[in-house]
Formats: sequence, structure tokens, C-alpha cells
Amino acid sequence: MAKPTLLGFDAFSKTLDDQKIKTSAGGIISIICFFSTFLLLWFEWGDYNTIVLRPELVVDRASNELLKINIDISFFEMPCDLFTLDVMDLTGDVQLDLLSSGFVKYRLDGNGNQIEHSETELGANILPSILGAKDDGYCGSCYGSINQDGNDGKPNNEKICCNDCSAVRYAYTQSAWKFVDGAGIEQCEREGYVQRINERLHEGCRVKGVAQINRIGGNIHFAPGASVTHRDRHIHDLSLFEKHADLFSMKHKINHFSFGDDTHELQHIFENDSHNHHTSHPLDDTEKNPSTKWLTYSYFSKVVNTRFEYLDGTKIETNEFSVTQHDKPMRGGRDENNPNVIHGNGGLPGIFFHFDVSPLKIINREAYKKSFGGFILSFCSAVAGLLSVGAILDRLAYSAKRFLKDKKKI
Repeated sequence: MAKPTLLGFDAFSKTLDDQKIKTSAGGIISIICFFSTFLLLWFEWGDYNTIVLRPELVVDRASNELLKINIDISFFEMPCDLFTLDVMDLTGDVQLDLLSSGFVKYRLDGNGNQIEHSETELGANILPSILGAKDDGYCGSCYGSINQDGNDGKPNNEKICCNDCSAVRYAYTQSAWKFVDGAGIEQCEREGYVQRINERLHEGCRVKGVAQINRIGGNIHFAPGASVTHRDRHIHDLSLFEKHADLFSMKHKINHFSFGDDTHELQHIFENDSHNHHTSHPLDDTEKNPSTKWLTYSYFSKVVNTRFEYLDGTKIETNEFSVTQHDKPMRGGRDENNPNVIHGNGGLPGIFFHFDVSPLKIINREAYKKSFGGFILSFCSAVAGLLSVGAILDRLAYSAKRFLKDKKKI
């Protein structure tokens, strides 16, 4: 027997069973509510098991680490021997001719199909071949690009000599002289360099590799001719590029371009059932076909250090970036797409990837969309709302039935 003092607090008043009125409409509404409750439970359970990424923005404290750039790009009208890859950053550091440092170069025919490939050794350097004569006393001429007047009287290992074609080309580059194709240079003729260059004029080249740079702004660019920093200026020897007016262009396709760990190769991790997100590579499969060889393509990227943390404990450090594109004719004139823009003269033909590294870092943590408490709360709220609507519909149906019944009696 309940205490009389508690009866006033009872919010759930009861009626006697023989005073309850049951209708067929109420039964239909009850059945609908019953099945709707199970349907809501199913949806809420699916929502509870949904995995989402919750981003968090923090200050990037890895600014002293090197940044990887993954490059895979095809040039359809530029032979492998013609162009170089250089990196320049805002501190003034310059990395010249990265194509001689661990990159793989594939020769392409006129249809873009692979002919063969050659891989240079990491840290390949032609500088030692300039110092010292050969064992037989041979000391090749540098053709005036480097002063050799002091060789007389020096021991062989101290003489300045250009014993092969690469040494002569290096000496020409350091003096900012035009090398063209090496014709008339004894070392290049002897090694078959001149013949090889002229046989490959109509070929293309695919370059694939990884460059490591400082985590600050700068650019990485492909441009024709050997490169050198001369009198505080970064210049390229365009002599061979200029010699053939009807050959060579910046027609290219970016097969893959990304920063950080190459998620292109880690796609199997992202395709895991619990890994519902992967980084985007906005430049992949970008293809350009210019109408002139004297053109500069520029891609401006904003790079953000990114980490993915998954429920299974997997962590991936990578980078995401956005990009805008711009092309500029070196000979100036009005822009083809926007006549109101007038380009200035000058520049360097090539493809430039400008990058700016953000001081912030994004941490994407994988988590369930709802907690178990949130699941219970959402389900109870949905059921309560459903039963309230059912009660209202039952009341309306019963009132309408009584109204029609009373009207018939009249």
C-alpha cells in the first residue's frame, strides 16, 4: 500500500482496465509505432557504429624536419638529356640538378611509350673528373672555360683537366657559356655524346623520384639546359633549346605529385574497412599541351602537415595541399583567356612548383560518431517522440470517429 504522501507526486496516473476504450484505428497506429520503433533502433545503431574523422588544428613543431616531394611527371617533347630539376627555398639554399641524385628517368618515344630506363647513382658528381690528369698523362682541354695555364709543372693529380664530356659541360656551365650539343668538343665526339643527343631530339622523358627539401617556402622546377648559380643569379643554358626552333615544348602530364610519405603507395592502408578517408592529390593526371615552347607553367601549392590516427592504432604522417595553376608566355603580350591581363617579357621556360608550408598541423583522429550514452539518449528521444505523435494521431482518430457517430444520431 503506497504512502498517501507520495500519491501527489505520481506523474503516471492509471485508469481501470474496464474503463479503457480500444479502437481498430488505435491498433493500426500502435502496429505502425511498433515497427517504426525497430526501424529507428536500426538507424540509430548504424549511426552509432559510423566511424568519422575528427580534425584538430595544432601548431606544427616539426619545422626542422625535411619535407619529401614525390614526383612522377612525363614530358612528351623533351628528351631526358635536355632538362634539369632544381630546388630553391627562401633561405637561399639551392639544390642543382636533382635528376642526377636518385631519380629514375625513362625515355619515351613520340607516342609516349617507354623505350628504356636508366637510374643514376645517388650523389653522382662530375666535379672530381675536372681535377687530375689520367694515369697515362692525358689532360683534356676545357676549351677556355676554366683557366688551365697553371698546369705546367704541376703533378698530374693537381692539374685542372676536362677528361670527359661531362667535365667539359660542367666547366661551360660554371662559366655561363653556351654548350649547345657538344659538337666540336673532342671528348664529347669521342664518347658519342653528340650523336646520342641528336638521335634523341624527338624523344620524351618520364621522371620519377623523391626530393627532400627544407620545410619552408620555395620552388622546385624542371627547365631545359644545365643549371648554375652565377653571380647570385640562377641561370640555365638554353643554347640547345634555342637551336631547334621547331623542337621541344613544355607538353607534360603529372602522373603523381604529393608531399610527405607517398600515400599513393600506401593506398592499401586507406582501403582498410576502418579507414574511411584518404588524402587527395589535386595535381594527379593533370595534362598540359601548350601552343608554344616559350612558356612557363607555374603551380602554386599551400602545404599543410597532416597526421591520420586510426582506431586500430595506425598512424600516418603525410601532407595535404591545395593548388592553383598559372601559365605565362615568355615573350609577353595579352593573356589568351583574359585579354585584360598583359604579361611582361622574360622568364625561364619550364614547369615550376611553388610551395608554401603552413605553420599549422591538422590531426585527423578516427572516432565513432556517437558514444554509447549518446546512442541510448538518441534512441529514447526518438521513441518518445514517435509515441507522442502516435498518441496525437490516435486521439484525432478517436475524436473524428465520435464526431461522425454523433452527427449520424442527429
